[in-house]
Amino acid sequence: MNYIITLKGEVYMRDYAPLWETMQRKGITTYTLISTYKFSKGTIYRLKHNQNVNIQTLEDLCEILECSIQDVVKVILHPKSN
Repeated sequence: MNYIITLKGEVYMRDYAPLWETMQRKGITTYTLISTYKFSKGTIYRLKHNQNVNIQTLEDLCEILECSIQDVVKVILHPKSN
């Protein structure tokens, strides 16, 4: 299940599925992120579980993968339940 955030009364879901697809396409593994780029195991855990990470982490991923933010994360408006 995606981690849900609220913004101005709207409910959004964060999904890092594009990250894993981009990493696979670029030949970068989580081991590479940890050993070469010094990402913490906690950050990798948060990404794998669609939890919050800071904007600097997203910027770092974009730089490493030479991609745009849309290649790392998507944010989806979740229909409200009434």
